Amino acid sequence: MKLDNIELETVEYLRTPAAIRQKCDRLFNLASENKLRHFRVDLSQLDKAANYVIDTTRQQYPDLKIPFHSRWRHFETGNLPRLAQLDAALAQFTPVQKAQIKFDLAIVSVLLDAGAGAEWQYCEAETGQVYRRSEGLAIATFRMFCQGVFSSNPDSPLQADSLGLSGLKLETLAAGFQVNRDNPLVGLTGRLELLQRLGSAICQHPLLFGSENPRPGNLAKYLLDSRVSGVKTVKAVEVFSAVLKGFGEIWPGRYAIGGVNLGDVWRHPALQGENLGDEFVPFHKLSQWLTYSLLEPLQELGLVIAGLDELTGLPEYRNGGLCLDIGLLLAKDAAIFEQSYLPGSEVIVEWRSLTVILLDKIAAVMRKKLHLTARELPLVKILQGGTWAAGRKIAGELRAGGVPPIQIESDGTVF
Repeated sequence: MKLDNIELETVEYLRTPAAIRQKCDRLFNLASENKLRHFRVDLSQLDKAANYVIDTTRQQYPDLKIPFHSRWRHFETGNLPRLAQLDAALAQFTPVQKAQIKFDLAIVSVLLDAGAGAEWQYCEAETGQVYRRSEGLAIATFRMFCQGVFSSNPDSPLQADSLGLSGLKLETLAAGFQVNRDNPLVGLTGRLELLQRLGSAICQHPLLFGSENPRPGNLAKYLLDSRVSGVKTVKAVEVFSAVLKGFGEIWPGRYAIGGVNLGDVWRHPALQGENLGDEFVPFHKLSQWLTYSLLEPLQELGLVIAGLDELTGLPEYRNGGLCLDIGLLLAKDAAIFEQSYLPGSEVIVEWRSLTVILLDKIAAVMRKKLHLTARELPLVKILQGGTWAAGRKIAGELRAGGVPPIQIESDGTVF
């Protein structure tokens, strides 16, 4: 289906980090004027929030040498040498092949990283350790990847490919995640369908993923080969754009313009206007999380990442929970905390929008307090140090099980 110029421009705009910030900023300004239905902001708590995140960061990284907020951190859970073991297994591969394999792993693992729910856990057979939530999902996917679960080629188990993903069975994924009646995982079917759609979607973009049994990891070679000769810099937004272009069709049941799936984009009635797409608010949370997780394999190829802060903070329940629990965000009605909401509900769209802008504001205050520049302390490190850990920590202090302050009905494909 061919889009007209206005449709094309709107779709392209909604796929930019600038659009995320601009749309969220419009809702933030309304909240600051107390004109939103569900939340208002209290910036008098900004100093307190920045101090809480700094304290949390120093507990983990006393020297402030903070890595990127990415899936690779979860693979290191428990200070166990899983990545060193992977590197040893990849010793015979070329640097580009290693990057392709690491892209395959990161892409599949991130797409399986939606909220697991409070009941699920994973016991790692290799160590006997039990993990939950994001860490558990990461280690489960790491082990499945190493066992060749996502590969259609028994001679090349360390890959994900179109045939392996498209043909993945629910029983296989359930076994990999150790799901049973006593160990339920939220959104298991949604996760399976997402991977199956990934297997189909990568066949639509041979330039990005290859033409014969395509692999998501071939995106690494595309990004490397698209450099002008001698240029060793890649912009974070270039990686993000490739992710959105390549994987845009995998998201289920989303809004579309001219038949093009918009992905993690939702409506808010306060933004309605005369122009196409005025009411839409983009977030692209998993796509940005995925982008952040692809940067380190690119660095290992010798590429320098530029423009990190063009991407936004991640509007998910740990960062959003921090903003609510620390008092930067205030719910206008306490009943908000007593029910659960779909991702497209006005409550959740407001919460996520305000979180994006508040993360930028927390980052600015933190840099000022620590006497660091945005280059020295980019947002991707503040998230890691950082706001995500602080959101989990304060949730644990306030609520049994560390559940987020607002409950989301997730299908396993948004958060």
